[in-house]
Amino acid sequence: MSDSGGDRAAAAVQATFASTMVDEWIRGGVRHAVCCPGSRSTPLAVAVARAADEGRLSLYVRLDERSAAFFALGLAVRSQVPALLVTTSGTAAAELHPAVVEAGAAGAAMIVCTADRPPELHHVGAPQTVDQDHLFGRAVRWYAAPGVPRTGTERSWRPLACRALAESTAGPRGPGPVHLNLAFGEPLWEEPLPLPPGRRGGAPWHRSQRCSSDAPGAVVEMLARPGVRGLLVAGSGTGEPAAVTALSEVLHWPLLADPRSGVPAHPNLVTAADALLRGEDDTAAPEVVVRFGRPPASRVVGEWLERSGAEQVLVDPSWDWAEPSRSFSLQVPCDPEALCRAVAQRALTATPSEDWATGGDRGEPEDEGGPVADRVPPSEWLWSWQRAEAGAQRAIEGILATHPASEPAIVRALWQALDPVDALVVASSLPIRHLEWFGGSRLQPPPVVANRGANGIDGTISTALGIAAASAAAGSPGRVWAVVGDLAFFHDAGALLGSRRAGAAGGAGAASLDLVVLDNAGGGIFSLLPQAAQLPSNQFEALFGTPQDADVRAVAAAYGAQVRELGGSGDVVDAVQVSLGSGPQGPPGGVRVWRARTDREQTAELLALLWRSVPKVGR
Repeated sequence: MSDSGGDRAAAAVQATFASTMVDEWIRGGVRHAVCCPGSRSTPLAVAVARAADEGRLSLYVRLDERSAAFFALGLAVRSQVPALLVTTSGTAAAELHPAVVEAGAAGAAMIVCTADRPPELHHVGAPQTVDQDHLFGRAVRWYAAPGVPRTGTERSWRPLACRALAESTAGPRGPGPVHLNLAFGEPLWEEPLPLPPGRRGGAPWHRSQRCSSDAPGAVVEMLARPGVRGLLVAGSGTGEPAAVTALSEVLHWPLLADPRSGVPAHPNLVTAADALLRGEDDTAAPEVVVRFGRPPASRVVGEWLERSGAEQVLVDPSWDWAEPSRSFSLQVPCDPEALCRAVAQRALTATPSEDWATGGDRGEPEDEGGPVADRVPPSEWLWSWQRAEAGAQRAIEGILATHPASEPAIVRALWQALDPVDALVVASSLPIRHLEWFGGSRLQPPPVVANRGANGIDGTISTALGIAAASAAAGSPGRVWAVVGDLAFFHDAGALLGSRRAGAAGGAGAASLDLVVLDNAGGGIFSLLPQAAQLPSNQFEALFGTPQDADVRAVAAAYGAQVRELGGSGDVVDAVQVSLGSGPQGPPGGVRVWRARTDREQTAELLALLWRSVPKVGR
C-alpha cells in the first residue's frame, strides 16, 4: 500500500523543481518553449504553461517530436536565444536526435529536456522506458541527469538550470544544444511549494561570460571600484602567483591562499583562514569575493564564503565550474593573469571617493613613484585580516612548539625546511589539511601537488614516484618529498615494488623520493567527523578508524626501501639534510621512508586546542 501523503509530497517537490528550473531559465533570457504532449513530462510542461500564461515566455505545442525539435531549432537560430524543448520519455525522446545533431553542427543554442522514468522502472519492461543516458552522444555541448527531485536538493536546482543555459550559450565549444534527462516519479502532478529564493532583482543564479583569454571589461570595472570590501581566494590553478599578489596590493584586499596556489609570503597573505573562521559570526563578511583556481580543502572556509552573502566571482579559464557550493554569482572563463592585470591597472586609474573604508577623498593615485601598495590607501578591512593572521601564526607556532611530535608540527616543519627547487606531494586526507591549515607562508614556496581532483587517497605514492621520475628525467636539482597517512601508504604500498628502477627504460636516472608516513594506526581524519561522537567507540573504530595489522616499517623494508624514524619536528631538518646527501645515509636514487608515530586522539585534541587559541578576524 502506498503512502498517499508521502506520494503527494514527493509530487509537490517535483513540481517545485520544474517551476524553479523554468523560473531560472526565464531569468537567464529564455523566451520560447516548445512542448510535445506526454504524461511523464507533466511537471515541466505545466511549469512552462503557467509561465506562458503569466506572459513570461511564448509556448508552442507540437504533436510530432521530430518536427517540434526542428521548430525549436528555428526559434533558436532566428532569435539567437536558447529555445527550451520538452518531451516525454521513450521513443519520443529519440525522435529529437536529428534536430539535436543539426543544432550541434550549426551552433544553435537549445535546452533539450527529456522526461524519464525513475530508476526503479528501468530494466523491468516498463512502458515508454528506454536507455536515455547520453542519448544524443557527442552532439550536445553538455549532459546532466540529476535524478528524481527530492527534498534537500533545492539548493542545486537554480545552479543546475543556470549551468545548462551557460553550457548552451557560452561554453568553450560555442553555442549549441544541451541535454537534461529529468526523471519524474508518480504521481506526476501536485501544486508546487514555494520556490527556493533566487537572486535579488530577478537576476539569474549564475551569470556567465563567453570563454575568452581576455578580461571582460564589465567585470574589470566592477572589481576595480574604490571602497569595496573584497577578498581574493587562490588555490591550485591560480596562474602566476605574482599577478594575484599584485592585485591584492592594488585593491588592498586580503588574499586567502592554500599551498597549492604557489603564492609566496606577502603582508596581505592569509594562510590560517580555517582557524580564523571557525566559529566566526560573519561580522567580517566581505562584499565581493574573487576565487581563483580550485577550492581550498577547508570546509570551514567554503561554508563561510557561501553564507557570507558576498558577490562571488569564479575565475574559471578551463570551464570546470569547480565550486561545489554553487554560491558564485558570476563565472568568468578567462585567463586569471589577464584579469588580475586588467583590474589592477583600472584600479590604479580610478578616483577614490568618500565611501572608502578609510574615509576621505584622497584624489587620484600617482602614476609613478613608490610601490603600488603605497599608491592606494589601506583600509581597516585589510588591517583586521593582517592582525588576525599575525596573531594566528603566533598562536600556532607557540602551541606546536610544545607538541613537536604531532602531525601538524611535522608537516609545518617539513614545509618550512624544503628547498624551493624541491617538490612536495601530499595525500588528500589529513596531510593536505595540516599543510593548508598550519603550514604558514614562505617567500619561495616549493610546488605542492595533491590529488584533489577526485580527492582520493589511493595512488598517492605512485603519483609521487611519477613526479620524481619526471624530475630525474629533467635533471632537476631538487628532491621530491611526499607526506601520507598510514592508510594511504597501505593503499599504494605496491608502488614501492621496483622503485629503485623508477627511471625510464631508456636509461634516465632513477627517481628519488622521500616518503613521510604519519602512522596513527588508522584513519585520522574520521576522528574530526560527527560519526566519532555519534557511534559507539568499537563500531566507530571498526568502520572508520580501521587500524591495520601490517607494520609500515616492515612493509617498506620488504619492498627494498630505506626506513628511518622521524621523532618529531626537531628531526625534520636533519632528515632533509640526509635527503640532500649531506648526511651519512643519503645516497641518491630509490625511496626512503620516514615513519612518524602519532596518535589519532591526541591529534584531534591538538586541533581543537589550535582552533580555540587562534584569534578571530575583527576581534
